[in-house]
Amino acid sequence: AVVAGLQFALPLVAADGLTTNDTEAAEIAALKKEVQALEQKVETLEQQHAPGQQTPQVQDLDQKIRILERERELDQEAAVTAAKSAPKISLGANGFSFSSADSNFVGTLHGLVQLDSRSFATDGKLVGNDGFLLRRARPIFTGTVFHDFDFNFTPDFGGSAVQILDAYINYHFRPELQVEAGKFKSPVGLEQLQSDPVTSFNERSMVTDLVPNRDLGVELHGDLFGGALSYAAGIFDGSPDYSGTTVNVDYDNNTAFEGRIFAQPWKNSGVTALQGLGFGLGGSYEVDRAGTNTSGTGLTGGYTTDGQQKFFSYSSGVNANGTHWRLSPQAYYYYGPLSLLAEYAVSDQSVTKKTATADLQNTAWEVSGGWILTGESASYNGITPKHPFDFRKNQWGAWQIVARYASVDVDKNAFPTFASLSTSASAAHAWSAGINWYLNKNFRVNASFSHTQFVDGKSGPVTGQPENVLFTRLQLAF
Repeated sequence: AVVAGLQFALPLVAADGLTTNDTEAAEIAALKKEVQALEQKVETLEQQHAPGQQTPQVQDLDQKIRILERERELDQEAAVTAAKSAPKISLGANGFSFSSADSNFVGTLHGLVQLDSRSFATDGKLVGNDGFLLRRARPIFTGTVFHDFDFNFTPDFGGSAVQILDAYINYHFRPELQVEAGKFKSPVGLEQLQSDPVTSFNERSMVTDLVPNRDLGVELHGDLFGGALSYAAGIFDGSPDYSGTTVNVDYDNNTAFEGRIFAQPWKNSGVTALQGLGFGLGGSYEVDRAGTNTSGTGLTGGYTTDGQQKFFSYSSGVNANGTHWRLSPQAYYYYGPLSLLAEYAVSDQSVTKKTATADLQNTAWEVSGGWILTGESASYNGITPKHPFDFRKNQWGAWQIVARYASVDVDKNAFPTFASLSTSASAAHAWSAGINWYLNKNFRVNASFSHTQFVDGKSGPVTGQPENVLFTRLQLAF
């Protein structure tokens, strides 16, 4: 400001100097020198405070800031490195899982608990046992070792005895080529292969009486063309027809050849209405020899109702002797809220009792369907509600109505030599209806009613009158 003022004043002074003396001229010259000195100081100050130049104190502070920023970067890099080498743990609707940092070792803990009730309606005769039962209580431990080796270990604490349901290893070289060994479900029946938490009713239909359940064996299986075609073929210990909730074993330990092929031709197509259509064929073949049976119990496998009461069993001393084969054509269709499942099974078995022999061919079939009232999409692998139950938000989960008809026919040549018409039915026909409430992905409530009519067996404790039973279930699965 001083410089600017002097520069403005000098011309005026100079103009006025025309009338001054030499002394005034000397004073003006001295003032000019002072102005020049001030300008030099201003330039020096401007250079000292020019952009990019800092005082020693500022430079020291800037250096400290840079050091702190670098230390922070190093800490972040160390945290990322530690995270890459640390195990991974998660808990959610799909269970509790943990894995190594490189995913070479992965383990998952699932669970299934089903609390059922059965209430039998009678007309004066004692039929069934009313009450509650812990139908299934399973901790399910699954995992993968070195990317390619899967395992499953599933004990069951439900029912009257503890048992190992699944215990197997599966090598999945590719989705198209996998090898499974241990104890697992035989690849024959469609409904039997469906996972227990997602079946439409509390109990599977009577068709499962004629197909094998879990067994010890080795199986080659895979999915082709993105799952449009699947196959399974294996060698197993072999078993008589499935009976109740236990796993039957072959008395003479003969091997059984079992397999299944299933196609979903439009699974990956753009034809939405046909993507959920699947059909296939399962079967088994084995040769039994009665002479190696030393247990004295004979062929005790029998058939049970929806209420898990045995309505047919072979007489004491009957043994499997000769070929035993099964066939099970099967299909399902899922489209939006609609679900349909149909299955037929034939079990042809040679039997003997003392000197009597026969080739018995028993058959069964079922058709079941469902409709989801709340609009979710149905599938073979279960239902996930769009709006999980939350009373505060006025959300009610998913609701489904289901119905089923099933029938079993025993070969007439089984009577009276190999089974008794007075205590065993030669046929059974059952219809069922129910409603399923899926509160969320993990919790489900069922209620259903089943009516079974028997042919023959009028003196039997089970077959002497129709079976009418009301089922309920509370289920937790994760």
